[in-house]
Amino acid sequence: MGRADDYFALLNLLYAYSDAVDHGDFDRVDAMFRDADVFMPGSEQPDVRAGEGGFGALLRGAVRTYPPGGTPLTRHLCTNAQIHFDGEDRAHTRSYFTVLQETGQQRLEPIFIGTYDDRFARIDGEWRFVERREGVTGIGNAAAHLSIPLDIDLDH
Repeated sequence: MGRADDYFALLNLLYAYSDAVDHGDFDRVDAMFRDADVFMPGSEQPDVRAGEGGFGALLRGAVRTYPPGGTPLTRHLCTNAQIHFDGEDRAHTRSYFTVLQETGQQRLEPIFIGTYDDRFARIDGEWRFVERREGVTGIGNAAAHLSIPLDIDLDH
């Protein structure tokens, strides 16, 4: 069982990812996931491999950003986090996400809902992502969000 500060550290990592994406800070996403394999929806193999970086670059190439701040005009809401410890230095979580977006041409609406299944390890005394599996269970109008074709089989 983890200590309270471990729970808060893991929650802060989940929330920091949402904050980084909403601010278009894809370099911060890269740094947060440098030790992680990342599986995008429907992937059997990691789209990003631990130690190679590239999650930020993947998002930078897929997500539209808008002036003046270079952000995607989104709010990623991460909720219902369930935290489980697999020893003193390992943990996994399952959380829900809802992505809201509003652009000049699109009113505020949900564009994605789904789950994050994450694994963490304490590395050099700091909790780090070591795996992320993203599952999408609902899609709204994501045309203003993605700059690549949307090819997702919904997880239900």
